[in-house]
Amino acid sequence: MKIDSDDGVLRLTFDRPDALNALTTETADELADAIEGATPETADVIVITGAGDAFSAGGDLESLAETPGSSADAYEEVTETFGRVVEAMLECPVPIVAKVNGDAIGAGLSIVALADIAYAAADATFSCAFVRVGLIPDTGGTVMLPHIVGLRAAKKLAFTGEFFDAERAADLELVNEAVPAAELDDRVAETVDGLANGPTATIGMMKQAMHENLGRSWDDALDYENLLQAQARTSGAHEEGVTAFLEDREPKFE
Repeated sequence: MKIDSDDGVLRLTFDRPDALNALTTETADELADAIEGATPETADVIVITGAGDAFSAGGDLESLAETPGSSADAYEEVTETFGRVVEAMLECPVPIVAKVNGDAIGAGLSIVALADIAYAAADATFSCAFVRVGLIPDTGGTVMLPHIVGLRAAKKLAFTGEFFDAERAADLELVNEAVPAAELDDRVAETVDGLANGPTATIGMMKQAMHENLGRSWDDALDYENLLQAQARTSGAHEEGVTAFLEDREPKFE
C-alpha cells in the first residue's frame, strides 16, 4: 500500500495494479494501521483509492486458497485483518473519502460502503462477489450494505453476486455520485478541499454519533447525540463558527 500525506490529506492507495489491487492480509493490516494512526491533529481527511485501472478486486484468491486449519483459526485471521479495517474506518475521527477509480469487487465494495463519502468513475463496475467463492460478505458487508442500500436490495446483491455499473451504485447510494473518469480527480479534490477546511474534530463527532447510533434505541441515540453536541458546543470550532457568522466572514477552523 502506498501512503502519502500532504497539506492535511492522508492518501492511501492500493498499489498492486497487476493484480487489480487484490487485498492480502498484509494490505489489510497496512490499511488498518494507517487509519488507526489518523487523528484530527495529524490529518483533516483521508482518501482511499487504487493504482491503475481498478479500485480493488477484493480478497486475493491465491491467499484464500491457503485454507485455515480450523474455524477458530479462520475467525482469528479475519478478525485481526479485515475486521480491523472495519473498526478502524468506522471509528476513525477523520472523514474518509473513497475515490473509486475502477472496479470495486467483494471486499473492495465493502470498503467503499465503509467510507464516509464516495465518488466513482462512471466506467467502474461493482459486485458483492463473495457468493461466487462460497463466502458471505465480510469487511463489514453484512452490516453496512443493508444500512446503505436497504435490506432487500442488499440481499439480492449478496445472494446473486451480480455485477452493476457506477450509475446503479449511485442510485443505490453506495456512492454519492458517478462522474466521468476524466472528472473524478477534480470532483474528489473539490470535496477534499471542503473537508480539509472544515472543523475536523466536529466532523469526527458527527461521524461518531451516526455510527454509534445505528443500533441504539431512539432514547439512547438522542441521549448520545446530546452528549456529543454538548462537547461540540464548548469547542473552539463552534466559537470560531459563531464569531465568523457574526462578523459576516468565512470561518477559519484550526
